[in-house]
Order: sequence, then C-alpha cells, then structure tokens
Amino acid sequence: MSLAGKKVIILVERDYQDLEVWYPLLRLREEGAEVIPVGSGSSKEYTGKYGYPIEAGAAAEEINVDDIDAVVIPGGWAPDYLRRYPAVVALVKEAFGKGKVVASICHGGSLLVSAGVAKGKRLTSFMAIRDDLVTAGADFVDEEVVRDGNLITSRKPDDLPAFCKQIIASLS
Repeated sequence: MSLAGKKVIILVERDYQDLEVWYPLLRLREEGAEVIPVGSGSSKEYTGKYGYPIEAGAAAEEINVDDIDAVVIPGGWAPDYLRRYPAVVALVKEAFGKGKVVASICHGGSLLVSAGVAKGKRLTSFMAIRDDLVTAGADFVDEEVVRDGNLITSRKPDDLPAFCKQIIASLS
C-alpha cells in the first residue's frame, strides 16, 4: 500500500464523467490513500453524466489544503459548474501554490484556467478546451499524460491508467 497516510480529494459536481471520478477514487484507495469526494456545496449528492451517484464527504470550503496531498479534477460537465464556486477555485489555486499534486483530466482543465494555474505550464486536456488553455497561456500537447511540476493532466477516459499511474508515482 504505497499511499498509506496520503489524503486525496476528488472534486465532484453534477454531470461529472463517471469513469473519471470512480476509476481514480477506487485505484487510489486500492493503493492505501484516503480519498474523499469533495463537492461545491450545492448538494450532498451528485449524479454523473451516466447516472451514477456519489455522496460528497465535504464541501470545498471545509477543506484545509494543509491536510491534503492531492486534488483530482475529473471531467464531464462538472468542471463548468465547479468553476462557478469561489471556494472551489480558491482550493485548486491554493493547493497548486502549496505544491500539492493537482491532477486534471478531460474538461477538468477549465478549472485550472479559472484558478489561474495554467499559464506557462505544459499540459493536455480534452481537445474541446485546447483553445481555452492556450489562451490562458498553457503550452498544450496531445499526450495521454503530462506532468509539469506538481500539475498532472490527461485527455480522456482512455488515458485513466496512465493518469492514475502518474498520480501514484507523484505521491509515492
């Protein structure tokens, strides 16, 4: 259990991409990490794009960044909702600034833009938000997983094995 003692939060909101929440959640728990779904605070339970529900263990405003090791930002349409909550944006920005692992997949990159952490970073995402990332100053590349310092990014559900391997390696 290489991640025993590590605490990871996965951000959730309505219409999250089901695999991009559940695959990392279960994989990181399998490695021994404590993984907590954290919502915007708009609800206690959120439903994914394909109807799978998840209960938030906390709201973003309740999280002390000093108590966590990583933030995972899944895609789907959830990031478009998450970025509307100042507490969520502040959480991502603070975690990044304190050197915590910030891992984003698919449309999760839109939250990186709102948090102001994409500028000057080499990263990837789902192609639909490529222009948003480039406009925010990112060096966009089309690769299954990209690590730039404490920032880890991937493009789509097919990239989840490489995405999770990189998160685990970064936290080990």
